[in-house]
Amino acid sequence: MDRLGLPFRWLPPRFDESSVRDQDADPRWVAEARAAGKAESLAGSHFGATIIASDQVAVLENRVLGKPGTKARAVDQLLELSGRPHTLITSLVVRQGNKRFGHLDISRLTMRALRREELKRYVERDSPLDCAGSYKLEAGGIVLFERIETEDSSAITGLPLIALTTILRELGYAIP
Repeated sequence: MDRLGLPFRWLPPRFDESSVRDQDADPRWVAEARAAGKAESLAGSHFGATIIASDQVAVLENRVLGKPGTKARAVDQLLELSGRPHTLITSLVVRQGNKRFGHLDISRLTMRALRREELKRYVERDSPLDCAGSYKLEAGGIVLFERIETEDSSAITGLPLIALTTILRELGYAIP
């Protein structure tokens, strides 16, 4: 958000992501439902404010990869992704009063073929335990990849700024 040059206030959503079950659900729906849930959880107590919420899921063979939670699970998840392509789905929801905008960004990433020891070093460095896919592309995780295909590079770090800028301009924000 700092990149946009607009004042903002970050508030934690009052929404439990685990309430949207990702097992056997369409991964796009999971990302959209979580972003919408985050936005709605703040809308009632901040009417008139522009609320921006997003969510991201990593998908391998139509299966949502959860946040690992532990270093061991992060390494195992990265081993599963090693040398293979997967999808990163980023959902954006913007609310202002009764207006609601949504955007979905689909990125395709191919991870390098890496060994367990390499992945352990990475996990120790970035500690991506709360990240979809067990990596932080905005930090050291970029070294894990050999190819990233996306329309908006900011989407891969969790907030598609190109789409957000378009929506905020439509709402009357002076950008740039």
